Amino acid sequence: MDRRTFCCAGIVTATTPALASAVEPELLAAPAMKLVIGSDHAGFPLKGPVIEILRSWGHAVNDVGTYSTAPVDFPDIARKACAEILTGRADRGVMVCGTGVGAAIAGNKIKGIRAALCHDTYCAHQCVEHDDVNLLCIGAWIIGIKVAEEVLHAFLGARFSTEPEFRRRVKKLEELESFRP
Repeated sequence: MDRRTFCCAGIVTATTPALASAVEPELLAAPAMKLVIGSDHAGFPLKGPVIEILRSWGHAVNDVGTYSTAPVDFPDIARKACAEILTGRADRGVMVCGTGVGAAIAGNKIKGIRAALCHDTYCAHQCVEHDDVNLLCIGAWIIGIKVAEEVLHAFLGARFSTEPEFRRRVKKLEELESFRP
């Protein structure tokens, strides 16, 4: 989908039926997926509402922690979430921390994970469509539940493009995982 079409469609939601036909179908309903979610203590308050939304959409959600606001190191939770994706127990994952930055860095350290920090619907859709991202990272201190819901909707409704240039670029990303100068 081109940027102009997406940006215009992004302001329409499934709750506005009169305009719903302007939105591409994949943005309105994603097929049920197996998802993994994790958070650190800073992301914990947003994680519960996110899980409720995902389950209400019919997704199976595996929560790998943390389970309170007691301090925890986000790399430990990211490792658990990424393991679920890499073993196939989850199709995609969501990490919630304070800003989302640390979670994205942690995820991208793991071979086979392509993590993206997204706080808007365009990036959430584009990261899957162009870069085959499998771990969405969001910041609980940055966005609220309504924006998180829109971002999740765009992320889960997106599919990796079959266009050769995007496949070629993702292959090059995979090659970077073994890069040594």
